[in-house]
Amino acid sequence: MKIVAANRRARFDYEVLETLEAGMILTGPEVKSCRMGHVDLSGSYVSFLGGKPILKQSKISKYPFASGAFDYAIGRDRELLLKKTEREKLESLMTQKGVTIIPLEVHAGKFIKVLLGIARGRKNIDKRQVIREREMSKKMRKGEEV
Repeated sequence: MKIVAANRRARFDYEVLETLEAGMILTGPEVKSCRMGHVDLSGSYVSFLGGKPILKQSKISKYPFASGAFDYAIGRDRELLLKKTEREKLESLMTQKGVTIIPLEVHAGKFIKVLLGIARGRKNIDKRQVIREREMSKKMRKGEEV
């Protein structure tokens, strides 16, 4: 499957504990727009409404070649498709303090799928440590002295 959108900031701001894949309920023009890569996951998250997982604040741009009859709201809430056991597991994890569910990537193949990450927020000290480790690995690859 081709990755059409990635939430690069999420892996920096959060410590991803576990991942799972979910489907999304989309309209026709939204699917075409997703396949073109017009998806923005920054600032989006998953919440539960009536026991159903909902992807909030994700933006799928309007498909430029669609007629006016297929108009949709860019930032609307989108329902996710998960198995009942996965849904119950996510709902129970959401009750824990500091745990959130964030979208990491959107894949486009036969179906549009979203990779969800069960994550815990990082503190600024942890973020600095990540930057330090990344810089060290860059220097090691270049062959410089540490």
